[in-house]
Amino acid sequence: MKITRSEVEHVARLARLELSDSELDTFTGQMDGILAYVEKLNALDTEGIVPTSHAVPMENAFRPDQPAESIGVEAALANAPLRAESFFRVPKVIE
Repeated sequence: MKITRSEVEHVARLARLELSDSELDTFTGQMDGILAYVEKLNALDTEGIVPTSHAVPMENAFRPDQPAESIGVEAALANAPLRAESFFRVPKVIE
């Protein structure tokens, strides 16, 4: 699979990245190399191999929930850069 410069530009635009011409050329080559390697992996026979997400067995270290008193509004907001009454004040992100 060959990736084109226009596809890299499209991905950069989706990610809101502003790339120079030299960066576009560099990333096009790098992404093409990555996709070529993935094509090699797709050619491997994986019949009968159990999918794994980790190389070694893992267990979650769950602990039982223990109800406790909350830390309170003042302590929770003590280091807040901005606050509005008893709430965190955050910048508007939806126009």
